[in-house]
Amino acid sequence: MTERSTVVLDFDGTLALGRGPLLAYIDALAAEPGGERAGRACRDAVAEFEAGGSPHRDAYDAVRTGALAHGLTRAELGRAYLASRELLGTPAAPVSAPEGLAPFLTELTTLAHCVLATNAPPTGVERALRALGIDAVLTERHHDVGKPAGLSPIISRHLTHGSVLAVGDIWEFDLAPAAELGADTALVGVREVPAARPTLRGETLTDLYDPIRAWVNAQHPASSA
Repeated sequence: MTERSTVVLDFDGTLALGRGPLLAYIDALAAEPGGERAGRACRDAVAEFEAGGSPHRDAYDAVRTGALAHGLTRAELGRAYLASRELLGTPAAPVSAPEGLAPFLTELTTLAHCVLATNAPPTGVERALRALGIDAVLTERHHDVGKPAGLSPIISRHLTHGSVLAVGDIWEFDLAPAAELGADTALVGVREVPAARPTLRGETLTDLYDPIRAWVNAQHPASSA
């Protein structure tokens, strides 16, 4: 691989937006034996998280905690999650892209590698990438990464070939491992995390398009000129 910068992108909450997959997960939990009460509790937990009254790192964490507290097992959570991912990118679990995502990533690939790194299994993700219009612009896809620890080898490998910018919506999982290795980071979202020290920050990924462009161009001044 020649010297080239890399942008490592999270999937859920960064490239893929919308509550469709999360609601499909809650519905699958509610369909488990005795899961109706847990499903209601999960919806309440998500509402609390979205209102800013919850310490959870994201809505999926709120659902997991609520389901376990109401008697579902980790095995049942895993089964329900996989069932919901089978529906990913369909009308039963729709996703949407940040506005202008496909042309933005297409532009980036003229100077940088665009790499997907997600904890999600591949089930449904390829269909969702096609629905989002970005399946052809990703240089690499890494599924079941096992963030945070599993992100480090990906970041380390790309750092040997140039600068790296990690982009995601959960500091602890998507960005902290990259920052520890000396990579730059871009945090999507407004949730305050005391330990977070991102290089770039925006309420949405769309807000970060220009800063990310500037970062990539700064790594390749001759080409951008």
